[in-house]
Amino acid sequence: MASVTLKNVCKAYGDVLISKNVDLDIQEGEFVVFVGPSGCGKSTLLRCIAGLEDITSGDLYIGNERMNDVEPSKRGVGMVFQSYALYPHLNLYDNMSFGLKLAKADKKEVDQRVEHAAEILQLSHLLERQPKALSGGQRQRVAIGRTLVSQPNVFLLDEPLSNLDAALRVQMRSEITKLQRKLGCTMIYVTHDQVEAMTMADKIVVLDAGFVSQVGKPLELYHYPQNRFVAGFIGSPKMNFMSVFIEAVEKERVMVQLANGTTFWIPVDGTTVTAGERMSLGVRPEHLLPKNEGDATIEGEVNIVEKLGNETQVYMHIDAADADMIYRQPDTLAVEPGDKLSVGIPAHRCHLFHSDGKACRRLYKEAGLDS
Repeated sequence: MASVTLKNVCKAYGDVLISKNVDLDIQEGEFVVFVGPSGCGKSTLLRCIAGLEDITSGDLYIGNERMNDVEPSKRGVGMVFQSYALYPHLNLYDNMSFGLKLAKADKKEVDQRVEHAAEILQLSHLLERQPKALSGGQRQRVAIGRTLVSQPNVFLLDEPLSNLDAALRVQMRSEITKLQRKLGCTMIYVTHDQVEAMTMADKIVVLDAGFVSQVGKPLELYHYPQNRFVAGFIGSPKMNFMSVFIEAVEKERVMVQLANGTTFWIPVDGTTVTAGERMSLGVRPEHLLPKNEGDATIEGEVNIVEKLGNETQVYMHIDAADADMIYRQPDTLAVEPGDKLSVGIPAHRCHLFHSDGKACRRLYKEAGLDS
């Protein structure tokens, strides 16, 4: 296994810059997920690491070796694509061993590697079948197995679960996570699904329009986003945002005024905040509280109620909110569209953002994490 280091990496197609000044250090044995909206440069960056795209500027190191001009086949990486790309006329054994046979590997070694990979991926009893006789999840495991038998130093996976249904995605992300833990390999995984990123990664890299917006552990990004983009992207449903007026400022707290006139202090770094300006307050749907709880109360008209059984999600109109405010409550909630609903805002769960999107550092320490 090997580490991966990117130093000021840029990728451009003509005058269009896709990856912009990317600096990353991926340690040996880490499971790192690149996440972001479509078009943010996730797959392009992965393909640059694989050698399928040339780096326009900057340096790429795998281990201690600079890889910019090294052929893809000699980089020690294995890539699993979004498409399974299996040979339909070959059985599983031949699909998984195809690359080794091209490399004229010894037959005994080929057998050992395929059997080992098949055992890890629970495919041993299916090796004589052709892809058409497999389910989507089994085909995806074959594609992973084909990479596994090449014994790469770094595994690269480009949205490998996007073709699967919701239930199978949950199962497969669990299997990939267990595989990575078992092998102890360096794995870089690309997805647009932030739930996959949160549940699988040791470290998440959030990309926004080609830039690295933030890098950190899943819960660090969830509790301490450095900007509004990360705050809105990480978490499902997404964070609620509303415009607030800054009433007063102290070094370690800021007093905000809601659209209904309510004021309360929130524990954030106030050194960059000025009284009298307007800022954006963020609070997650799951952190809102029932009426009469919390440090402030807001009321809105209910537009949509999603009754999911284990929880209820209520979408309601709030003055000064950027969109419908979402309130998430465990279990069921007796409310219907057209009703008025009041919810509480806990000050210690609030986030505060400048007009340029930069976050004020939260000072409340979440359990098990440093702020």
